[in-house]
Amino acid sequence: MAKKQDVDSRHFDVILSPHITEKSTLLSENNAVVFKVSDAATKPQIKDAVEALFDVKVTGVNTLVTKGKTKRWKGRPYRRSDVKKAIVTLAEGQSIDITEGVS
Repeated sequence: MAKKQDVDSRHFDVILSPHITEKSTLLSENNAVVFKVSDAATKPQIKDAVEALFDVKVTGVNTLVTKGKTKRWKGRPYRRSDVKKAIVTLAEGQSIDITEGVS
């Protein structure tokens, strides 16, 4: 197991929620988990937060920003928010069960 880090309140500000889709479920076969993260979060901050919250060893973090679309509702335009996602690759033998939450 990874070295247990102290959980700080800033870790909860970095990781917002798991991103559960068909594609992210397929990534779990390759020891990867997808999270929605704060727009200002950096890769080292995301790595530290995941290791502290879930007590796992992270080998890599890839991030992407999905730009918000312009949509219309009742004839009026509005814009969806931008979303930053992080694909976190775990070490061999490590796993995160998203359904049980943070312990």
